[in-house]
Amino acid sequence: MSLSWEDSYLGQIRSLAGDERTLILVGARCIVRDEAGRLLLIKRSDNGFWALPAGAMELGESITDCAIREVREETGLIATATTLCALYSSPENTNTNMYGHTYQQFSALFRVDAYEGELQRVTDETTDAGFFGLGEFPEPTGKSVRRSLDDLEAFERTGKVVMG
Repeated sequence: MSLSWEDSYLGQIRSLAGDERTLILVGARCIVRDEAGRLLLIKRSDNGFWALPAGAMELGESITDCAIREVREETGLIATATTLCALYSSPENTNTNMYGHTYQQFSALFRVDAYEGELQRVTDETTDAGFFGLGEFPEPTGKSVRRSLDDLEAFERTGKVVMG
């Protein structure tokens, strides 16, 4: 079970800062592939987009713990091994969400190298989930999915964490 927005660290900071200020959001997103190489996508309950498991870091956890928690909360899977592939911190990573809140995101992209458990297609944060081949992504798919895959490919080719 995931925290409510009001109980989350980011929700508490947003309520103190108000709706107009740009905040820095620290978070993680994860690439999870099955044994056939298909990509795990979740359908977000807040905006209906298909995306990678992702979310904001909570106070008192590491960025790796955040990645593992987000995968579990959004898919039911337990990530048992992860690899950092990319870090995103540029001002170009500033976005306004559907609630009118603007965030400059500092986020880490992880490749989930091993996981266990059964996929839950519906959770507190998702309305569907599944593994998809590269040419079979459902619509609408969030724009960060393609960038994340491109950055994973660059990381796997060079062995260097992508900075963006």
